[in-house]
Amino acid sequence: MESKLNNATDNPGEGHPQWHPQVYQPEADTMLLLEAAMHEVHPGETVLEIGTGSGYIARHIATVTRCYATDINPHACKSARIQRVEVIRTDLASGLCHQFDVVLFNPPYLPTAPGERIDDWLEHALDGGEDGRDSIRRFADILSDIIAPHGRALLLISDLTGIDEVRQIFSRQGFLTFIVAQTVVEGERLIVLRIIHDLCGMSAGMRA
Repeated sequence: MESKLNNATDNPGEGHPQWHPQVYQPEADTMLLLEAAMHEVHPGETVLEIGTGSGYIARHIATVTRCYATDINPHACKSARIQRVEVIRTDLASGLCHQFDVVLFNPPYLPTAPGERIDDWLEHALDGGEDGRDSIRRFADILSDIIAPHGRALLLISDLTGIDEVRQIFSRQGFLTFIVAQTVVEGERLIVLRIIHDLCGMSAGMRA
């Protein structure tokens, strides 16, 4: 476990061009999601990372199995392509007609009032709306379309976003959630949720 993670989380800047100032750089939340993902994915599976940013996570997942990525930020797409990540510029997973075994997402989760918005590309990686859950709700709405029946998603969230509230969003969409990784950084609790279809609930609904 430890050696696998150590191989994955080398120095983010080592051997790579300077990060673009409008692209979210690998931080503690990036590393936590990568750690969880490296223990989740298996060779032969198809993986999608939504909002890849620098491409740091997708690049490491691609050493294990086929990994695709998306980002709405053109500078992020360019950064990811430099690292040979298979990236598509789109909003979340718009236009993708495929179900993946694993979907990864480190969403913009910072609560942001209208007056606090800067309106630049980097803000797409940070601005979670007034309660921090805007992108998470949109992700929950499309998740059943992009993960296979026995697929799973890993979602990075913060206690700033409201962990219980986020879990309720997915519960209402027919998903089960489990905390699979967590850490505290400067007083902020970061967690990774593993999200799967509630297959028992779906079967009961069909029988009824």
